[in-house]
Amino acid sequence: MSGDGLQKKVFSGLIWKFGERIGAQAVSFLVSMILARLLLPADYGVIALITIFIDIANVFVSSGFGSALVQKKDADEIDFSSVFYFSIVMSWVLYGIVFCFAPVVARFYGQDILVPVLRVMALKLPLAGVNSVQHAYVQKQMLFKRFFFSTLIGTVGSAVAGIAMAYMGFGPWALVAQYLFNSTMDTAVLWFTVKWRPVWAFSVERMRALFQFGWKMLCSELIHTSYSQIRSLIIGKVYTEKDLAYYNQGGKLPGILVTNINSSISSVLFPAMTMRQGDLKKMKEVVRTSIRVGSYVMWPLMMGLFVLSEPVVRLIFTDKWLPCVPFMQIACIQYALEPVQTANVQAVKAMGKGRTFLVMEIVKKTFGVVMIVAVMYRGVMAIALTAMAVTFFAALVNSTPNRKYLGYTYQEQIADLLPSILLAAAMAVCVYFAGMLPIPPVAGIAVQVVVGVAVYILLSRVCRISQYAYIVDVAKSWIRRSK
Repeated sequence: MSGDGLQKKVFSGLIWKFGERIGAQAVSFLVSMILARLLLPADYGVIALITIFIDIANVFVSSGFGSALVQKKDADEIDFSSVFYFSIVMSWVLYGIVFCFAPVVARFYGQDILVPVLRVMALKLPLAGVNSVQHAYVQKQMLFKRFFFSTLIGTVGSAVAGIAMAYMGFGPWALVAQYLFNSTMDTAVLWFTVKWRPVWAFSVERMRALFQFGWKMLCSELIHTSYSQIRSLIIGKVYTEKDLAYYNQGGKLPGILVTNINSSISSVLFPAMTMRQGDLKKMKEVVRTSIRVGSYVMWPLMMGLFVLSEPVVRLIFTDKWLPCVPFMQIACIQYALEPVQTANVQAVKAMGKGRTFLVMEIVKKTFGVVMIVAVMYRGVMAIALTAMAVTFFAALVNSTPNRKYLGYTYQEQIADLLPSILLAAAMAVCVYFAGMLPIPPVAGIAVQVVVGVAVYILLSRVCRISQYAYIVDVAKSWIRRSK
């Protein structure tokens, strides 16, 4: 594919991927606000205890081979079909294991309700067996318009199901319905909108070839997912389900903002970088642009939410959720570094450096586990603070390989980050003082948001920030193409 053709495809993919995530974000935000008012923190805690095990099991179904299909330049129908049938079988085997071990999980936490809830929620695993290959095909072909419709329909449908059941008093089962309905609709819509269908073929040789890259990605993702759930596992066991609910809810809102934006960028970056495997100079340009623009967008969002966390929680989730405010502020600092993490990691994956990626994960997670064990009995806040410390360490580890592979030094990465950090910090100070105005809470938040946006744009123009000019140029180009 020519440079112009790839650029147009990346641009189109980003537009559709951003549209998908923004739509999902808007609906998720509204649903979270409604469900937080209808349900108790303990209801959220029950689901949080269960998703730990489902997320880990889901790694075996959804990770590894999907990335291998995207990374392989000449992946054909036999490759996709072989992975499809393998994923289906693996997903049902894992569901059987989860079904049998549900009573053990319930005894571990001392809550009998976890048995039926875990067994029902684990039905996502067979759905993921189908969905993972669909997503790999769409990502490989950069058909991100399909993601837009599948995600939007699934999110809206699950919202209706979850809110209706919560209103009728089903408690945690409302969250179960929302969870499963979303996965079901996402899979069904992609099945009918994506032309790909598996052929009656299975190649052991192809699976072995894909396994050479896929097993490293699988192990890396398994380490990452298991590690990310350790804090929830410890908080749920050592402390209470309410503590776990406050901890998880604190990270939810910044997570919605960052994950949606970041997943859009990473989903498009990986296949785009894969197409440039042989041109490291151009790949470095893609990585630098991603870090600059991603950080320029992410830092003001996170710093603004950091300042607004308490009034936002009062307004959206009500006062019963105020204990989650400090956890939200910690999460904002963590997530602000996501553009750096994503761009560096996607570059390593796109170059096929699976072994390097695995070593990176082992180093990061070993450090993280040591930190968690050291403070696990010192309170939930201490556990949360370790997450922030590990994030800074992870950013350092993730940026290290690209010093060698791309010649992208630490100094260059800091220089690309610094303008966004300084501008976001100045904006946050202005937003904080704007919050001292004696006006009603809703109007106060609106004023602070307007002040933050105005100050950030003004400083960007005065300081002639290149990222601002880049985004304006892209927006103008999109408008011209739309006409």
